[in-house]
Amino acid sequence: MPDADDVFPSRAPPEREKNARQVDAARISCDWILPPLGTAIGTLNGVVDHSAPRKDEPGRPARRKEPYIALLALAGIAAHLGLRHVLHVAEAWSLLPLYVVLIAGGAPLFFDVAVRAARRDLGSDVLAAIAIVVSAILGEYLAGSVVVLMLASGQALESYAVGRASSVLRALARRVPSVAHRRQGDTLVDVGLDAVAVGDLLEVLPHEICPVDGIVVEGDGVMDESYLTGEPFRISKAPGSDVLSGAINGDSALTIRAVRKAVDSRYARIMEVMLETEQRRPRLRRLGDRLGAVYTPVALAVAAAAGLASGDPRRFLAVMVVATPCPLLIAIPIAIIASVSLAARRSIVVKDPGVLEEIDTCRTIILDKTGTLTYGEPTLTEQICGAAFPRRQVLELVAGLEQYSKHPLATAILAAAGAERIVPPPVSAVSERPGEGLTGTVRGRRVQVTGRRGAEALAPDVTALLPPTSSGLECVILVDGAYAALYRFHDRARDESRSFVSHLGPKHKFRRVMLVSGDREAEVRYLAERVGITEVHAGRTPEEKAAIVTAETRRAKTLFIGDGINDAPALVAATVGLAFGHNSDVTTEAAGAVIMDSSLEKVDEFFHIGRRMRAIALQSAVGGMALSVVGMLFAAVGALPPVAGAIAQEVIDLAAILNALRMAVPPRRLSDFAGARASDSGRAPASRP
Repeated sequence: MPDADDVFPSRAPPEREKNARQVDAARISCDWILPPLGTAIGTLNGVVDHSAPRKDEPGRPARRKEPYIALLALAGIAAHLGLRHVLHVAEAWSLLPLYVVLIAGGAPLFFDVAVRAARRDLGSDVLAAIAIVVSAILGEYLAGSVVVLMLASGQALESYAVGRASSVLRALARRVPSVAHRRQGDTLVDVGLDAVAVGDLLEVLPHEICPVDGIVVEGDGVMDESYLTGEPFRISKAPGSDVLSGAINGDSALTIRAVRKAVDSRYARIMEVMLETEQRRPRLRRLGDRLGAVYTPVALAVAAAAGLASGDPRRFLAVMVVATPCPLLIAIPIAIIASVSLAARRSIVVKDPGVLEEIDTCRTIILDKTGTLTYGEPTLTEQICGAAFPRRQVLELVAGLEQYSKHPLATAILAAAGAERIVPPPVSAVSERPGEGLTGTVRGRRVQVTGRRGAEALAPDVTALLPPTSSGLECVILVDGAYAALYRFHDRARDESRSFVSHLGPKHKFRRVMLVSGDREAEVRYLAERVGITEVHAGRTPEEKAAIVTAETRRAKTLFIGDGINDAPALVAATVGLAFGHNSDVTTEAAGAVIMDSSLEKVDEFFHIGRRMRAIALQSAVGGMALSVVGMLFAAVGALPPVAGAIAQEVIDLAAILNALRMAVPPRRLSDFAGARASDSGRAPASRP
């Protein structure tokens, strides 16, 4: 068990580190307007797919053409109806807007579908593409334009629901400082990270992010490495201590000697693992695609049979128009959008709505420890007192001394004293020298708070009285030179962690619950015993975490929940990655969804939102397809011509959409585990401001 002085500097006063990261705000351009009808063809064909970044801004998603096509189709149909039935112009002139719709809108859509079909990606939009071509060949321009409107609007809705840029690597790069302060004689010179060589002396200023891996050669302070290593506490840094690139420095400036170049540093390796994981991640088939893979062959078979049996190609077209799977193209995206809106109102940001479709199918959940199942802050858990020292008396003396300290453990001690309504007594002659701990006079008695090694050095006789080492952090209290107590501190489990873990199997069908952490073995197992997890992996690097998640994902769909930068590769590797809290922009970019409130109740609410969305989406899609099949049979026997079939399909769409909109109405309760209502009732002691 490490001393407090091993983890924190010897009572040096660290304060809450300032956020040294700069987060670029999302920029939304509002100058994309629908071009004039006369230049629509060139403009729409010039708009590239969203999956490729724009040349002028790498990594930014390009504009989608489907919204423009949908607006064009709507305008073209309205223009045709106005010219034909209001102004009563000649039919040849009234058809011109429909020609524009089919050429400028239908052709790009058909091309996109054809490219995907060539890759054997046969989705439900194949039926719509075939209907567009057949309607143009048979002169059913209005029916074809309606299909263009349905296909483009459905794809636009889905694009809105699921489209997002992959900005994880940009967030990682954004977090690293662009320059390092290299010491040259008595001056500091700012140099680019690529100019830093092994052996260079660098100055890391207060609250800055460490640029490279190194060793401290001058200065005493602390660094927050929790997002990199999983260690829940700020780590002491003194001459000889290792430092990691990406760690946040505390209040004191540190001089380090670089031991690796920036490209070989710990943080760069995390970025490399992230990139490899992103590239190797298999593409998930969306719900609409899976349903469309069954529905499309059936519709084609019915349409072909109707056309061949009747000898009338318009029967084929009528069946295809009715078969256009708008419940898949429109109802499912609307259910997703409504779910995203509901989640946002519950402090859950869904960045990749595809995770809503997958969350209810995950059967393995992999949890990080620090900040996820715990509060990420030290809590006084054991007070082992000497025979001559009553526990409450020792706590009162120590609390009096700690009220003048800004050491992180002071907060935990004062919180414990406050819980027992102990008022800290006045103190005199307070000192806090490096290596000696905290010393002062309380009610006429000399009180010292130090580590195990410090206590043995100050009073060798206490060695035999000290309890054996265990998990967590510890400090030793000496009163008038005698052993008074040993205090142990742990990263306390959240109040609702055990009930949350216990309900995962019965309520959400998770077959395996795993705890994977970068923290020490003793600490991880200490927590696992208290929350009821038996499968534990401790001391894991980000690379090892990602490898574990990748291996488990091959066996079953996985959910990974974490909050640190060291969790980012694992978040990407999992079927569903869920970031707990928004402490790191890197983590939130890597995850498919972000729990903004650090509460496991919100995680459970996300489970229920995903389950409800999937159920309502299936109702809308399958119910709409069933009605479409009935319409197809009427069209197959000649009871529905193409235009009437398009109108019938719109009625079916309306029914499916109205059902999908039920997702926007929240149920009475979205959580079902015992600790949900009391999830925030217990609070870990807050860090000092």
